[in-house]
Amino acid sequence: MVRSIGADHVIDYTQEDFTQNGQRYDLILAAGGYRSIFDYKRALSPKGIYVMTGGSYAQVYQAMFLGPLISMTGTKKLGNLVVRSNQKDLPFIKELIEAGKVVPVIDRRYPLSEVGEALRYYGEGHSQGKVVITVEHNNKI
Repeated sequence: MVRSIGADHVIDYTQEDFTQNGQRYDLILAAGGYRSIFDYKRALSPKGIYVMTGGSYAQVYQAMFLGPLISMTGTKKLGNLVVRSNQKDLPFIKELIEAGKVVPVIDRRYPLSEVGEALRYYGEGHSQGKVVITVEHNNKI
């Protein structure tokens, strides 16, 4: 799936532990981190950057609190991605979406009546895109 949206190099975390293969990376974007921040640090090149964008509470804690501390002791930078809403960016984002340059990846859709099942599926941690809850509109009065 990630190749289909432009990734040059893909590692299947269920088949390979990239933190143990001896290769070093300039950037690790953990979009659902599942390892210790120290594992990610080991896999970084000397001036590498680790950014966590989602994961368990342990990963969030490590990125928010340990990341800045670890970053002060060397040349590697570790932390989390914090996004601040900016209304000025909305027209630009709208243009990107309309031009087809940004396409959301939707794994599954669930009707509102199946929110429990959607949360169970999401909680398993294996979704390959967004899990969407749909709300049907009844135009009858």
